[in-house]
Amino acid sequence: MIRGIVAVVILDLKRFWVDRVRLVVGLAQPLLYLFVLGAGIGASSRMGGGDYRRFIFPGTMGLSLLFSATFAAITIVFDRQIGFFKAVLVAPIPRPAIALGKIIAGAIQSIVQGMVLLPFAPLAGASLGPLQTVEMIGAMALAALTFSTMGVAIACRFNSTTVFPVASNAVLMPMFFLSGGLYPLKVAPHWMQVAAHFDPVAYAVDLMRGVVLGEFFFPVALSLGALALTMVLLVSASVRVFNRGEDDSSLGASRLGWRR
Repeated sequence: MIRGIVAVVILDLKRFWVDRVRLVVGLAQPLLYLFVLGAGIGASSRMGGGDYRRFIFPGTMGLSLLFSATFAAITIVFDRQIGFFKAVLVAPIPRPAIALGKIIAGAIQSIVQGMVLLPFAPLAGASLGPLQTVEMIGAMALAALTFSTMGVAIACRFNSTTVFPVASNAVLMPMFFLSGGLYPLKVAPHWMQVAAHFDPVAYAVDLMRGVVLGEFFFPVALSLGALALTMVLLVSASVRVFNRGEDDSSLGASRLGWRR
């Protein structure tokens, strides 16, 4: 089992190393939010207290982790499209190991991108001490694992590299905007606060914001529990699909037209 997971992780990390330009391009969106949107809104707003860029830094970190971890799972869709996925499924390793390997590989890729973004924290006014840096990396790792399980759970139901980005964006963008990454949840409308309780991205961003600002919207125990529960549920869903191989019609993918 462990050897199978390691083999899948190494395969995906080799692919990531070959396609390193994705790392640089992936920084464009969070830096745009942080320095362009942050400077523009921060010039006329004290939203969240103090420097607005400092306030949204955890949100932009969450944005970076969310999309890099999720889109790392596109290799599943690509492999299915070219037929390589069948070769992976018949490999002499447990199929749950394939799902777990994909999740871990996606989380590692996401953490790498997050570590590239982390040095920009002082430029955003979010200077972190040694202990805060360790706590931030821990929160980033937990967020990356959660987001990677989301990506694998979505990607394993698609076989089109055209449909997957559109469908995943339709899911991820509302989750990000409801997370409070760009505004304080405590002043948001009540319905948005309620919706945030069902949004795993909100818990991840809140943990990172708590490290930077020292203020949490959710209790820390609730955030940790919610992210752990999300991972357990999505890992179970992903393993079910991998165990079924190419026959996932009973899960509704064919009826919904996802597998196109």
